[in-house]
Amino acid sequence: MSGRVVLAGNVIVDVVIEVPHLPERGGDVIGTGTGATPGGGFNTLVAARRLDAEAVYAGLHGTGPYGELVRKALADEHIAALLPARTDRDSGFTVALIDSGGERTFVTSFGAEATLDAADTAAITADLCPDDLVQLSGYGLVLPGNGPLLSRLAATLPSGATLCLDPGPLVADIPESLLSPVLARTDWLSVNAREARIMTGRDDLRDAATALGQRLAPEAGVLVRADKDGCLLATAGQLPTHVPGFPVTSVDSNGAGDAHTGAFLALLGQGHDPFTAAHAANAAAAYAVTQRGPATAPSRTELVEFLSDHPLAEKIAGPRAR
Repeated sequence: MSGRVVLAGNVIVDVVIEVPHLPERGGDVIGTGTGATPGGGFNTLVAARRLDAEAVYAGLHGTGPYGELVRKALADEHIAALLPARTDRDSGFTVALIDSGGERTFVTSFGAEATLDAADTAAITADLCPDDLVQLSGYGLVLPGNGPLLSRLAATLPSGATLCLDPGPLVADIPESLLSPVLARTDWLSVNAREARIMTGRDDLRDAATALGQRLAPEAGVLVRADKDGCLLATAGQLPTHVPGFPVTSVDSNGAGDAHTGAFLALLGQGHDPFTAAHAANAAAAYAVTQRGPATAPSRTELVEFLSDHPLAEKIAGPRAR
């Protein structure tokens, strides 16, 4: 294994309800299936771990049924938890409504993971290594307590560490005073099409990718995820490049973006070039949406089998770049 993938963010529980369609305001629909599984940043860690990266959860978890579920899931996937459990509250949860087309809609209630303090971030900083790949989510930055602490944490990362920011669907709610210093330290910015448009006001995704790159350090890169169309990759001083996707029939898109980010970081840390890592991340996300559940990223064997005779399969067959 090479550099660790470290999540400085939130692992919460996804309470998933499958519905034929979203109800109208004031209405109701009958769910066709339910379940409760760890989600949030857990999906990113699982995606990295299943591709043989060492994964660490550098966030909080609570004491109660949701916290127990989080800890068991981390242990089952061999993901280390850096911080001890909070004893005064449970972990939070998200209600995820999955419609018949595989699209998801969320309502989130935070718990212990939203109670970071200075001692917690000091412990995280002390544990980080220069070759770590640190994942930071906008869900953490938008929280009144966690946001300032995580923004400062990002600014003080070891010089060799790689910082990846996924601002998430709440990007418009992140205070600019917190977002700007994080962007200044970010090595990789990973956004979906909606987030790219919100952050730049540009409808054309190539223009948006270029504009996003201008908000980062000169050597930083941008990924704009475009679902079945793959993603756009903008690296230092280069125009955005289209990285092909892998069209599939989606049954559940929950966690697809996290699968993409976790796979990208794992492969980047294993020595693959950014284009190869992004291409394989597109495949990992495509595989994930063909499976039901939030943490459905493939193992390396599953990813290679999914790629079949695609030339990319040979490149990523081992845990190090070829």
